[in-house]
Amino acid sequence: MDTSLIVSNILNPPILFFFLGMLAVFVKSDLEIPAPFPKLLSLYLLFSIGFKGGVELIKSGLTQEVIFTMLAAILMACAVPIYTFFILKLRLDTYDAAAIAATYGSISAVTFITAGAFLTELGIDYDGYMVAALALMESPAIIVGLILVNLFTPSQGDRDFSWPEVLQEAFLNSSVFLLVGSLIIGVLTGERGWHTLEPFTQGLFYGILTFFLLDMGLVAAKRIKDLQKTGVFLISFAILIPILNAGIGILIAKFIGMPKGDALLFAVLCASASYIAVPAAMRLTVPEANPSLYVSTALAVTFPFNIIVGIPVYLYGIEMLWR
Repeated sequence: MDTSLIVSNILNPPILFFFLGMLAVFVKSDLEIPAPFPKLLSLYLLFSIGFKGGVELIKSGLTQEVIFTMLAAILMACAVPIYTFFILKLRLDTYDAAAIAATYGSISAVTFITAGAFLTELGIDYDGYMVAALALMESPAIIVGLILVNLFTPSQGDRDFSWPEVLQEAFLNSSVFLLVGSLIIGVLTGERGWHTLEPFTQGLFYGILTFFLLDMGLVAAKRIKDLQKTGVFLISFAILIPILNAGIGILIAKFIGMPKGDALLFAVLCASASYIAVPAAMRLTVPEANPSLYVSTALAVTFPFNIIVGIPVYLYGIEMLWR
């Protein structure tokens, strides 16, 4: 493998600022991002990629390739939590296994955005409608995780799930709502809307992504101490499962005939894990699960692994298979 890809990825400003955030925690600096700003930055990123995805979707139209990609996204969002659940059940109880499986069945929008920036840096094109795949993969894992809890807990009949609350959290949480809403507005306004908002959605994007990753570095470093509770099994899981999921995603992308850029984004969606939407839903619906397990593995292991090593490794695999 060409290691220059990994080096080039690490030397990107957003990744370096991620390390800077981690370093600030390790050296006990008082660097801190005030609480409301990370939320604002994440909302901006979701708004920008959703809107751009809608514009690109209306430009490309609902082709056979787009439909197959959307179906593949739904398939992986449902399949990943099922097979990861049975792997996790080897060492964990049903509640923790289902919560972690749901976390890895969902996606990380920031990892997706970082992969897009990586492709742009390399001059590799990708289709904006991949954002629609991102939106489709955010929620199904929550539903699958809850179904697994219901099926495999001995006292399943006594559980008192409020399915309206579960569905609301899965499909109407702020990130999903804003992402899908921006996508639809992008579809409705097309090129005209894009040119109107371009200075805001395009010109500021890279800088805000960089600042957001600085905050992610701070948060990830603070979560590292929680890894002492997860043990070798979960740390290994948090590195190996993304590779397995990305490998399956790459094979599906090859079968469908996706171009290289889209294949990488699809692989990254399959390989990433949610650390916002799913943990929020799991705290509400599966309080028996330990949050330090599913949050720390996703945020302190899988997220940095994907953005530093995973993305260039997945691209290398794609380039080998696409020759």
